[in-house]
Amino acid sequence: MVVAFSLGTREAVAADCQQFSAGHKTGTIQLDSIREASGLAASRKNPGVLWVHNDGGPPCLYAMTPQGTHLGMYTLKGARVRNWEDIAIGPGPDPNIDYLYVGDIGDNRVKRKSVVVYRVPEPAVDANQTPVSMVLDDVAAIELQYPAGPRDAETLMLDPLTKDLYIVSKETATKVYRAPYPQSTNELTMMELVATIPWGTATGGDISPDGTLIIVRSYFAASLWVRGKETSVKDALAGRECSIPLILERQGEALCFDANAAGYFTTSEGARQPIYYFPRKP
Repeated sequence: MVVAFSLGTREAVAADCQQFSAGHKTGTIQLDSIREASGLAASRKNPGVLWVHNDGGPPCLYAMTPQGTHLGMYTLKGARVRNWEDIAIGPGPDPNIDYLYVGDIGDNRVKRKSVVVYRVPEPAVDANQTPVSMVLDDVAAIELQYPAGPRDAETLMLDPLTKDLYIVSKETATKVYRAPYPQSTNELTMMELVATIPWGTATGGDISPDGTLIIVRSYFAASLWVRGKETSVKDALAGRECSIPLILERQGEALCFDANAAGYFTTSEGARQPIYYFPRKP
């Protein structure tokens, strides 16, 4: 079932908004250990590689292909798992390296005094490799706090133009918080509330590799904002909100653009879940 409808109060369906076609299945997650796929990211430097993680269990990232073929398990040395909910990919301290950012940001009881984003250089992965098991060193912990008390959140985004981190809350009126670059790995950082989205239960999101497109999804629908390269994320989210397609999933939380923003992938929690791809229209 394909769903595509407006989530906000603004006019969302317009000719210039319809940038993506209905999705199709590319494969099925094959590794049985992946039962709670909460976050998804597409590698830029490793062609044909997706990163995924569970929201609980060991502090591991899993590499797979868009067809769901398992490529490896990568443990983040020194990291903890309270509730890993999303993953982002992009630039960081070294301009020659892509980093993986893992958001331990879930807070179902809304009691956490702070949340953590783990940052680690992305390892090399071959889409044709035999599955490996590796430990990733050089893991940095970025501790963040909300300005007005705890929030539950399942969406982490990285702005590739500024390297700012964004956390999107999961509540009735969705709030967007910013942690500006450079993010400290030595002391607590207070985030800034920058935007409110007039619908709730955000479960995932991403900013395109060139920074010009922003997607936030819920279980049942997703919205797109187009952003000029001189426009802040805050101002972009105050602009036109466009409805884009999703396929109804068991518990859809994960979403990411592909390496060229030629489309986006989604998948769901649950064992052996399908992977969907929504291509950009010509």
